[in-house]
Amino acid sequence: MKNKLKIARIQADLTQQQLADKIGVTRQTISLIEKGKYNPTLKLCLELCYTVNRTLDELFWVDKEE
Repeated sequence: MKNKLKIARIQADLTQQQLADKIGVTRQTISLIEKGKYNPTLKLCLELCYTVNRTLDELFWVDKEE
């Protein structure tokens, strides 16, 4: 799954740690999601969207080829 979480987080003026604290996960989880090495649950995706003020389709997608 691809994502634009890092861009949205920076635009929201949040560090990885601040974002993690707001949604109740570790900074390492945020880092792994940003790198595409961890696929978050739908609930976590939605919490991230609400926190950075983006829609689900703005932040996350899957390439058809994958």
